[in-house]
Amino acid sequence: MASKHQLSLELPESNNIKVFRVFDTSIYADGMTIDCGTLRITSPGFNLPVSLETLPNFNLVLSACSLGLQRTACGENFQNIPDGIYVINYSVSPNSSVFVEYNHLRTTQTMNQYYNILASLELAACDPEPEIKDKLAELRMIKSFIEAAKGKVEYAHEPEAGMELFSYAKKRLSKLVSSMACYT
Repeated sequence: MASKHQLSLELPESNNIKVFRVFDTSIYADGMTIDCGTLRITSPGFNLPVSLETLPNFNLVLSACSLGLQRTACGENFQNIPDGIYVINYSVSPNSSVFVEYNHLRTTQTMNQYYNILASLELAACDPEPEIKDKLAELRMIKSFIEAAKGKVEYAHEPEAGMELFSYAKKRLSKLVSSMACYT
């Protein structure tokens, strides 16, 4: 039996650019109350978080409106949720001492672009032509930079270094898209 709550969140990757998913994977101590559940999410470019009251074992699918990124036409038009670093804090009472905080690098729009490029390549179940091999090598390199960026942000707690790698990956991806403009 646990003597205290062990808070934990999961932030699964998604291919849906209009949703941000977060769910509670905490282990709550038997016999201890679970009050005042609060989820705070600070979006890229913002200084103040959006606060959401939660119940244990929540599973939330958030929109740009839920995150405070969209103020009009909520429920009618859904804006894309941008890539970047989101700071997510989850706490229960006493909130000042029972909490967990994560830096999450969202890469949904960039990975969608990556997969669309990959899908546009003329591949067959045989060894590709040299030009296609070069594009595949570049795509592998770009994906490695994206994964390294996530590692820096989420595991090494180096958000600036992670964003530098992520920006570089996006720049290389844009350059690849430009070079393929005549082919796609």
